[in-house]
Amino acid sequence: MFYLLLAFFGCMTGVTAVLFGFGGGFVVVPLLYSMLMASHGADSPIGQAAMHIAVATSTCVMIVNALVATAKHWRAGNLIGHYLWPLAGFIGLGAIVGAVAAMWVSGAVVRYAFIAYLVVTIVDCLFRRGFLSHAENRMPRRLERAEVSAGGVGIGAIATFLGVGGSVMTVPLLRRCGLSMSQATSMANPLSLPVALAGTVTYMAMAKLDLGPGFMGYVDVLAFAVLTLGSLLGIRLAAPWIGRIADRVHARVYIGLLVLVMLGMCVG
Repeated sequence: MFYLLLAFFGCMTGVTAVLFGFGGGFVVVPLLYSMLMASHGADSPIGQAAMHIAVATSTCVMIVNALVATAKHWRAGNLIGHYLWPLAGFIGLGAIVGAVAAMWVSGAVVRYAFIAYLVVTIVDCLFRRGFLSHAENRMPRRLERAEVSAGGVGIGAIATFLGVGGSVMTVPLLRRCGLSMSQATSMANPLSLPVALAGTVTYMAMAKLDLGPGFMGYVDVLAFAVLTLGSLLGIRLAAPWIGRIADRVHARVYIGLLVLVMLGMCVG
């Protein structure tokens, strides 16, 4: 039952990766955290490391999701090169900082940081102009130098610390540059790759606990495999919907998904 649920929610991560730029973290982290706590107990070694395991496994799944979803969006013509580079490089630098920082705090701190960040993001999307509405005749602006450098490092550090890929920051940023939701969510996938790679390597190499067979550092190998197979199916199912969702509906559903994840993490 445990792995059947993982496969189902893995499929959901594939859908959200393609349509909303979520590489998996916003589904995988709360789900895997709750399931590890329920199956192993809070006092077991795995229970004590549950949040780190969830974040580490999430970043590993994110590599596959981001690569496959990026290929789908590239073929659909949704990627715009000057928004991707050099922002991706600065995100990669920040990702290393964020992954190392996450290794030195408790799982509870990571969990509460995850919830707090969701709250801030939801409020920002709802009340700051430029996210819910999109002017069709407005020419998109280029990212400013500070948004690329300082913004990129900040995105990478926060995303890897929380195991969420960065889409929750890159999508609103690109949206306020004047891009459509389809374009903004499309580019969240390649911009999540540096976060996923840096996070996975760090969580594998710097794990403080030996969790036994089936783990590479903090990465749960079997959970990764099941989630990845499910996500590949989800990506295949969602691909025909690329570019077909009305912009305003796309933005509202994006915020709705953030609210659902926040509530799930609070309950968990």
